[in-house]
Amino acid sequence: MDKFIIKGGRKLMGEVEISGAKNAAVAILPAVILADEPCVIENVPNISDVSISLRILYEMGAQVDMLNETTYRIDPRGILNCCVPYESARQMRASYYFLGALLGKYHRARVSMPGGCPLGDRPIDQHLKAFTALGAKCTIDHGMVDVTADRLRGSQIYLDVVSVGATMNAILAAVRAEGLTVIENAAKEPHIVDLANFLNSMGADIMGAGTDVIKIRGVGHLHSTTYAVIPDQIEAGTFMIAAAATKGDVLIKNVTPKHLEPITNKLEKIGVNIEEFDDSVRVWVDGPLVKTSIQTMPHPGFPTDMQPQITTLLCLAEGTSIVKEGVWEQRFRYVDELRRMGADISVDGKVAVIEGTGKLMGAPVKACDLRAGAALIIAGLAATGVTEIEDIYHIERGYACMEQKLQKLGADIVKKSFPGVSVKKAM
Repeated sequence: MDKFIIKGGRKLMGEVEISGAKNAAVAILPAVILADEPCVIENVPNISDVSISLRILYEMGAQVDMLNETTYRIDPRGILNCCVPYESARQMRASYYFLGALLGKYHRARVSMPGGCPLGDRPIDQHLKAFTALGAKCTIDHGMVDVTADRLRGSQIYLDVVSVGATMNAILAAVRAEGLTVIENAAKEPHIVDLANFLNSMGADIMGAGTDVIKIRGVGHLHSTTYAVIPDQIEAGTFMIAAAATKGDVLIKNVTPKHLEPITNKLEKIGVNIEEFDDSVRVWVDGPLVKTSIQTMPHPGFPTDMQPQITTLLCLAEGTSIVKEGVWEQRFRYVDELRRMGADISVDGKVAVIEGTGKLMGAPVKACDLRAGAALIIAGLAATGVTEIEDIYHIERGYACMEQKLQKLGADIVKKSFPGVSVKKAM
């Protein structure tokens, strides 16, 4: 069993480089299936969700070659099996992107219901609604999702709720369909724009990504491309908050400042200093942190994937802060772990009230999901004493080389293995 051991109290100082975006990479890799020629994907993050995606492609018959630590050449022409291996698919939520890609290319797909972090119900009804509108038949039996179509035809798709996953899957399924597809009430996150840009670089005809109406004119052929995944806004935001929590001074490189605006705006209200450059941001604290109110919302609102991290920061601020979760039902499961470290937080449904104490104490804690794990790392860095974090495989799903990057900033963090129940790793 692996743990992170953190001795807190050190200010983070220096520079850190952000990896490629997890939420973009896990859609772009399945999207390679739609191509009729090999593709090269650059700036791929070294995380377990990516390893699973690459393994799925390989197990289905694609040729996957690692050109360097962050670059892969993928040739999808050998794919003959449209059933995603069950054990691999169950390990991550984004496995459902293989549904849209396989349906779009081969008009059939079979994938298990998604796994991933336990944040509440993850219905795929909007995904299936999109597939059905394009002419597919969808069934769910014994935890497996089957979609088939004789032909795919462009259609009007209205999503009843703003869903990143459904928007991406609708794009994947429609990009080679006959005629025009219009997706209304589409999600607008940066990784949706990145997926559309990747597909367009192969010859797709997608307009409006980043707005709530996306138009896709189907094409019959997608060619090879070389494409770099965008920087990870959530990893960047996590390091911004880690710098603030330790009252350090960190230059965060390889970022798109525009993507960070919802995070930047809230941090500045809390009392964090932020200076933006072309592809980097400097974050430092030279005064007290103060209370604020936050509500997570779909982009361009404050991202739900940053909620645990900023809640942790508010534990170190002065006054009473309120955080409302607008996306997931069970996003506050990590609060009990922060309480072990001295946090004063009360939760009622999707609302948390944080009484800033200005300090946290090291304690043994467990990461219950990916972003909760990041929050506990931030807490450990800022706390007095030693923090031991278990179940760090959650963290490794979405953060590349986390401990090494923090060590370069001066953090006292090590990864150690202890006897105990082994966890099957995705790598």
